[in-house]
Amino acid sequence: MFAESGQSDLSVTLRAVYHGQVQGVGFRYRTTRLAHQYPITGYVKNLPDGTVELVVQAEDKTVLEQFFDDMMLTFATNVTDVSVEEIDSEAHYQQFQIER
Repeated sequence: MFAESGQSDLSVTLRAVYHGQVQGVGFRYRTTRLAHQYPITGYVKNLPDGTVELVVQAEDKTVLEQFFDDMMLTFATNVTDVSVEEIDSEAHYQQFQIER
Protein backbone atom coordinates (compact mmCIF):
# COMPACT_ATOMS: atom_id res chain seq x y z
CA MET A 1 0.00 0.00 0.00
CA PHE A 2 2.89 2.33 0.72
CA ALA A 3 5.53 3.15 -1.87
CA GLU A 4 9.14 3.14 -0.75
CA SER A 5 11.30 6.18 -1.24
CA GLY A 6 14.94 6.91 -0.72
CA GLN A 7 14.28 9.04 2.34
CA SER A 8 17.26 8.71 4.68
CA ASP A 9 15.76 10.74 7.50
CA LEU A 10 14.81 8.95 10.71
CA SER A 11 11.15 9.82 10.28
CA VAL A 12 8.71 8.65 7.63
CA THR A 13 6.18 11.11 6.19
CA LEU A 14 3.06 10.01 4.33
CA ARG A 15 0.54 12.19 2.51
CA ALA A 16 -2.98 10.96 1.87
CA VAL A 17 -5.88 12.58 0.04
CA TYR A 18 -9.36 11.30 0.92
CA HIS A 19 -12.28 11.50 -1.51
CA GLY A 20 -15.95 10.98 -0.75
CA GLN A 21 -18.20 12.49 1.87
CA VAL A 22 -15.27 13.76 3.93
CA GLN A 23 -16.11 17.41 4.57
CA GLY A 24 -18.85 18.55 6.94
CA VAL A 25 -19.03 15.17 8.71
CA GLY A 26 -16.45 15.60 11.50
CA PHE A 27 -13.69 13.90 9.50
CA ARG A 28 -10.91 16.23 10.68
CA TYR A 29 -11.97 16.09 14.33
CA ARG A 30 -12.30 12.30 14.41
CA THR A 31 -8.96 11.99 12.59
CA THR A 32 -7.29 14.20 15.18
CA ARG A 33 -8.77 12.17 18.02
CA LEU A 34 -7.53 8.95 16.41
CA ALA A 35 -4.08 10.42 15.68
CA HIS A 36 -3.61 11.33 19.33
CA GLN A 37 -3.74 7.60 20.13
CA TYR A 38 -0.53 7.06 18.12
CA PRO A 39 3.02 8.43 18.37
CA ILE A 40 2.55 10.45 15.17
CA THR A 41 2.61 14.11 14.19
CA GLY A 42 1.31 16.09 11.22
CA TYR A 43 -1.95 17.66 10.17
CA VAL A 44 -5.31 17.19 8.51
CA LYS A 45 -7.06 19.87 6.45
CA ASN A 46 -9.93 20.40 4.03
CA LEU A 47 -8.95 21.19 0.46
CA PRO A 48 -10.93 23.52 -1.82
CA ASP A 49 -11.94 20.64 -4.15
CA GLY A 50 -13.92 18.85 -1.40
CA THR A 51 -11.20 16.36 -0.48
CA VAL A 52 -9.25 16.12 2.78
CA GLU A 53 -5.45 16.09 2.96
CA LEU A 54 -3.68 14.18 5.71
CA VAL A 55 0.07 14.42 6.32
CA VAL A 56 1.47 12.17 9.04
CA GLN A 57 4.95 11.59 10.31
CA ALA A 58 6.40 8.91 12.59
CA GLU A 59 9.71 7.25 13.30
CA ASP A 60 8.25 3.82 12.55
CA LYS A 61 6.42 3.07 9.30
CA THR A 62 4.56 0.22 11.01
CA VAL A 63 2.88 2.77 13.30
CA LEU A 64 1.68 4.71 10.25
CA GLU A 65 0.34 1.55 8.63
CA GLN A 66 -1.64 0.73 11.80
CA PHE A 67 -2.96 4.29 11.90
CA PHE A 68 -4.10 4.10 8.25
CA ASP A 69 -5.79 0.75 8.92
CA ASP A 70 -7.74 2.38 11.77
CA MET A 71 -8.57 5.34 9.52
CA MET A 72 -10.10 3.01 6.94
CA LEU A 73 -12.16 1.24 9.60
CA THR A 74 -13.33 4.55 11.07
CA PHE A 75 -14.27 6.16 7.75
CA ALA A 76 -15.30 3.17 5.62
CA THR A 77 -18.73 4.65 4.93
CA ASN A 78 -17.41 8.13 4.08
CA VAL A 79 -14.39 7.43 1.89
CA THR A 80 -14.78 6.45 -1.76
CA ASP A 81 -11.09 6.68 -2.62
CA VAL A 82 -7.78 7.45 -0.93
CA SER A 83 -4.35 7.97 -2.40
CA VAL A 84 -1.34 7.54 -0.13
CA GLU A 85 2.24 8.37 -0.98
CA GLU A 86 5.47 8.60 0.95
CA ILE A 87 6.95 12.07 0.63
CA ASP A 88 10.24 13.70 1.49
CA SER A 89 9.51 16.37 4.04
CA GLU A 90 11.73 19.10 5.35
CA ALA A 91 9.15 19.79 8.06
CA HIS A 92 9.32 18.01 11.38
CA TYR A 93 5.94 18.40 13.03
CA GLN A 94 5.76 18.75 16.81
CA GLN A 95 2.16 17.52 17.20
CA PHE A 96 -0.87 16.45 15.22
CA GLN A 97 -3.37 19.23 14.48
CA ILE A 98 -6.10 20.52 12.22
CA GLU A 99 -4.90 23.08 9.70
CA ARG A 100 -7.25 25.62 8.18
